[in-house]
Amino acid sequence: MPRIALVTCRPGPDVSEDRDLPGLVRALEEAGAEASAEVWDDDAVDWARFDLAVIRSTWDYSWRSAEFTAWAERCGTLTRLANPADVVRWNTDKRYLGELAAAGVPVVDTRYLAAGDPLDLPDGHEYVVKPTSGAGARFAARYTPDEHDTAVRHLRRMHAEGFTAMVQPYVRGIDTTGERALQYFGGSLLHAGRKGPVLAPGTPYDRRKVAHPGLTDWSPTLEEAAVARKALASVPGRPELLYARVDLVDGEDGRPRVMELELVEPNLFLWLHPESVPRVVEEILKAAAR
Repeated sequence: MPRIALVTCRPGPDVSEDRDLPGLVRALEEAGAEASAEVWDDDAVDWARFDLAVIRSTWDYSWRSAEFTAWAERCGTLTRLANPADVVRWNTDKRYLGELAAAGVPVVDTRYLAAGDPLDLPDGHEYVVKPTSGAGARFAARYTPDEHDTAVRHLRRMHAEGFTAMVQPYVRGIDTTGERALQYFGGSLLHAGRKGPVLAPGTPYDRRKVAHPGLTDWSPTLEEAAVARKALASVPGRPELLYARVDLVDGEDGRPRVMELELVEPNLFLWLHPESVPRVVEEILKAAAR
């Protein structure tokens, strides 16, 4: 009987509920596995007793990224970790978008501002400021050029807390065609969804946002699928990925660009796609048996 840990985090006011977790544990048990949800920073967990640890909803990692990546490296020496620790280390820092762009992947234009850098912000268009380590739109906000002083205070707060900031143009296509999330499991497309814009004008960066507004089912276009495949093929080392989510938006030219490549703890939205549960269970059991 394979022993499988679905890795999550402690509940809290800043952490969303993982709606998929109880059903996925139950589905794995019905398929003959010994499955349980385990908190990543619980020192009482013996990770070595599991055949596989699948990172599922460690949604507090973004403000503890150094601690989380250290845990992933330690856990990866005790059991098989999906996705692997080197992938976790690379993907928890959104400076990977620069590497994808260098590999020819169409991505949203991004600049990075570390502490001490000149606070050079756009003066001709709306833009977004957010941390390179972030999830659920935490510490993210949308600004117009006349909100420069507010954006600077935002940057200084992030720098004071040890974050590097990223600055992107506000992609106006989100307001009309939304953001599409293509989910992959076991190396092939699982399902896809589309959501509306997360960042409303004037919303403070430190206010909690609805991370997936208006989420609906989506059938990817051929071009969207091609961009997603190119992004996945550009991950350094071409690692074996149990799961991946590629978030796409339309650029000014109307063509899809990568907003985010989520290889650590993507929400699978199985509650919206229950038909995908058997496939997820099958791929997890295969990974546990390797």
